[in-house]
Amino acid sequence: MLNISPNKLNQKVDITGYKAGVKVFHKRHYKHFNRFLAAFFIIAFIVMFLPWTQNITGKGYLTTLKPDQRPQTIQSPIPGRIEKWYVKEGDFVSKGDTILHISEIKSEYFDPNLVKRTGQQIKAKSMAVTSYQEKVKALSTQIGALSNERQLKLEQARNKLIQSKLKVQSDSIDLEAAKTNITIAERQYNRTVQLEKEGLKAVTDVEEKRLKLQETQAKLISQENKLLASKNDVINAQVEINRIQAEYTDKISKARSDMFTAQSNQFDSEAQVTKLENEYTNYEIRNNLLYIRAPQSGFINKALQSGIGETFKEGDRLVGIMPSDYDMAVETFVEPIDLPLIHLGEKVRIQFDGWPAIVFSGWPNVSFGTFGGEVVAIETFISDNGRYRILLAPDKEDVPWPKDLRVGSGANTIALLEDVPIWFELWRQLNGFPPNYYQPENGTSDVAKK
Repeated sequence: MLNISPNKLNQKVDITGYKAGVKVFHKRHYKHFNRFLAAFFIIAFIVMFLPWTQNITGKGYLTTLKPDQRPQTIQSPIPGRIEKWYVKEGDFVSKGDTILHISEIKSEYFDPNLVKRTGQQIKAKSMAVTSYQEKVKALSTQIGALSNERQLKLEQARNKLIQSKLKVQSDSIDLEAAKTNITIAERQYNRTVQLEKEGLKAVTDVEEKRLKLQETQAKLISQENKLLASKNDVINAQVEINRIQAEYTDKISKARSDMFTAQSNQFDSEAQVTKLENEYTNYEIRNNLLYIRAPQSGFINKALQSGIGETFKEGDRLVGIMPSDYDMAVETFVEPIDLPLIHLGEKVRIQFDGWPAIVFSGWPNVSFGTFGGEVVAIETFISDNGRYRILLAPDKEDVPWPKDLRVGSGANTIALLEDVPIWFELWRQLNGFPPNYYQPENGTSDVAKK
């Protein structure tokens, strides 16, 4: 019914006798509700001034503290074919235990006696090296003998040269004596001829003097011949010295050439021996690689290559293994805007997936089921997900982490910062401001924080 008239019906007609009129015009004062609202606003106003711990939340997962404790895959450095498996998934293996046996697929390694035959080649080449060494020693001895013989021959030739020179001197003196004799003979002959003309000497005396003069002339010619022969002997002695020098120089040079050739062959053989020894070691190591062994103690997770006779390339993953001994850690990620607030040594609260917890991010003291962590590493380069990676280790001053945790399970992290009033935190959240900038002393979290 529309109120189109200022006259109110309920003031002229009593309608309280009807149930509908009673329900419509009954006055309720809501005293208890008003008191409740007043108390609620007073309590809410007081709560606005209670402390609230600013925090940075992140999502991560469980990992290990050290890289060598994380799940890994075992690869083969050589290509091959699977021959036999010695384990099954879920087995525990100790370091060095054989996981599977493989065989070669390259033709150059098919020979099962390859290592033995390479060793025989090394032995043969080593004997060749010894032979060349002995040849070098023999040639060196020969060179020494030739040098000594040359020295003796040269001394002999030099002595002969000295003798020839002395003989030249002797023949020269004899020649001068012969010249003196012929001068005397000529004088005697001329004197005898002059006396014979004067009648003082007989013709016989003249003939004797002539004969003696002729004999003296013959001796002079003979002595000249001897002197020339002696000079020729000097020249021959000098030629002999040069011949000996040339002859033994040629012999020694040839012996040295043979020695250098032997040394070259020796060095070449030694290089071949070294190469064969390298191949021998490589073959031995390659044979050991035919047995894939566990790099550390752990559990076999999954066989990535299966079956018998299946081939694979070098570097292919064969089986996954999880180390048995590891230190648990949490890998979490934070936004770039929050990274300046995270420092080494920061205390962080962690909630593990599947572990019952009641979390009040602003009141960590009343939270239940969270565990303490400490920042041990901060990544300096942004990850693929657009966040920075933080590594957390268990807080030794807090409750130990549960033993039933497994690597790879999820975790929620809460990094606690400064205490502020709740009204300030609400105002910050509504305006989208970051938490208060916090810088601990000495670059690490050394001050007391919630």
